[in-house]
Amino acid sequence: MNIIKEIPSKETYIVRQPVLRKGKPIESCIFEGDDLETTHHFGLFQNENLTGIISLFTKSNPIFAENLQGQIRGMAILENYQKKGFGEALVKHCEDYCRQNKVDLIWFNARTAAVGFYKRMNYEALGEPFEIKDVGEHYLMFKKI
Repeated sequence: MNIIKEIPSKETYIVRQPVLRKGKPIESCIFEGDDLETTHHFGLFQNENLTGIISLFTKSNPIFAENLQGQIRGMAILENYQKKGFGEALVKHCEDYCRQNKVDLIWFNARTAAVGFYKRMNYEALGEPFEIKDVGEHYLMFKKI
């Protein structure tokens, strides 16, 4: 059985590191703003094992006019659990949370390899690809909620 629940930022590291920061020190898994009161981390548990994570930051991007914006960061599913709908479940959970809390828009920087995944969930890419140092090529993506 799969359950999504809020978790502390430190619990995200065991998924962030192997998926998003492979071969890098655990300190690279700590994101600025992780421990703010306005930041929420959600974990997807399958049979009590943490298999996927997503973090939602209250952060505005000046490119967008919406007043209340949420930024998704650190969305990751452990390799053995990918392509089972867990990522989609986590993104939808964030969308539901945003709707309940009157967030107007979700935005994030998506790795090039993940753009198709997000487009299938009706997110739009904006602008040209850009490089995030030590991480790779990304696209700015968004969706009005």
